[in-house]
Amino acid sequence: MDDGSSDRECDPAGYLAAIEARARRVETPCGDGTMVWRVWGEGGDEPLVLAHGGQGSWTHWVRNIERLSRHRRLIVPDLPGHGGSAMPQTSDHEGIAAALAAGLATVLGPVGLPVDLCGFSFGGVALAHLAALHPHVARRLVIVGCGGLGTPMGHPRLGRVGGLVGEERRAALKANLLGLMLHDPDSADDLAIHMLLPNAKAARLHVPPLVVPDRLARILPAVAVPVDAIWGECDLPHPDPAVQEAALRSVQPEALFRVVADAGHWAMYERPEAFEAALLEILEAPLRTS
Repeated sequence: MDDGSSDRECDPAGYLAAIEARARRVETPCGDGTMVWRVWGEGGDEPLVLAHGGQGSWTHWVRNIERLSRHRRLIVPDLPGHGGSAMPQTSDHEGIAAALAAGLATVLGPVGLPVDLCGFSFGGVALAHLAALHPHVARRLVIVGCGGLGTPMGHPRLGRVGGLVGEERRAALKANLLGLMLHDPDSADDLAIHMLLPNAKAARLHVPPLVVPDRLARILPAVAVPVDAIWGECDLPHPDPAVQEAALRSVQPEALFRVVADAGHWAMYERPEAFEAALLEILEAPLRTS
């Protein structure tokens, strides 16, 4: 089926708006404001929470929403301090997890919990803390290209964008996407470029100390539900999937670990269908017991 590639290339803003228009928007308390959630799919579909990465928003999942919503009811927040969501009451994992837990109870109701969780990059670290601190919320956790495992960091390549205009600015934005998020130059398309700076400018939460060097590795032993992972083969910030797999299994020995070939850090954008196949395979696997 056509995934709207021509719309992404010709009218990125219109493409995003059309997908967002199909969502049900819910706002829940968060700090001194609200947290924004978008829900695609209704009825009896099993819910799946998708959490974006640092300096992102719900749009990190934009290429997956149409297909995944055929299988699951998607619950996609702007994490606290990102996108349209306010800062949490406290700018730590306890504050973030409290806002997430309270929000999910409103969005899904008490009979809708526990729920499957899938988090990309910082979103995976945030959801791991949610699962540990509010265990009634989580049914299983899938992490995607996450830092915080205590493994050596890669060497992203980011250049200056300020002051540039026209094609020079576009080229610099594309280079930054390829220096951090994506592997294949063709993946750094007009939609990815269009989303980059607005997401970064809307992000107010200081993420690095919430992740590095080993915040994920330290919390995972307290997560009582199955933890599995998906990694881009060519992830720049957290390279060498075999190293990441070994680190994850040192604290979650039975974790399933899937690698998306020819994908960078933002694997679900770069290779959406391969990523979704891996995710659905994991979600359909029998729940392991501790």
